[in-house]
Amino acid sequence: MARRYDPERRQRIIDAAIRVVADKGIAGLSHRSVAAEADVPLGSTTYHFKTLDELMVAALRQANEGFAKALTASGLLEDAEGDLAADLARVMGEWLGGDRAGVELEYELYLAALRRPALRPVAAEWTEETAERLARRTDPVTARALLALMDGICLQVLLTGAAYDEQYAREVLGRVIPRSAAGVALTGG
Repeated sequence: MARRYDPERRQRIIDAAIRVVADKGIAGLSHRSVAAEADVPLGSTTYHFKTLDELMVAALRQANEGFAKALTASGLLEDAEGDLAADLARVMGEWLGGDRAGVELEYELYLAALRRPALRPVAAEWTEETAERLARRTDPVTARALLALMDGICLQVLLTGAAYDEQYAREVLGRVIPRSAAGVALTGG
């Protein structure tokens, strides 16, 4: 029997892996569960992804695009005059208020790097790229502090089920941002 050419199969497998993690968590992810979800033979998953870690790396890369896209789409990185704390608080609120399952999935895959060393470089890439984006509006140290604070706020909301408090986020983010980068003109003195 001739092999059918299927250029979309690899992407379907990644999408299926993301759905499996969303439904069953990291513990439910296996080549077999992904093959069933993607409706492909088990051999297809192992052909495209020799190990489960390779599949998780691909899924993490794709899932990590959520917040980065929200950040880029907001335009706040290009608005040097805007209130950075308010803009970041708003974007976090929109992101958390959107596809909650997608946000949870993104964090679950991101945090899986704690136990899976193969995922650490992808998590680090995301952190570096996002910090570089934020550094366009502030300095590199402040950008990393903002990213850590935003991660903490998002994790607290996700883990406790508490409502996102945009005013609180704005206030604490504003405490980290130097006045010169916050969209506030410095006065002499």
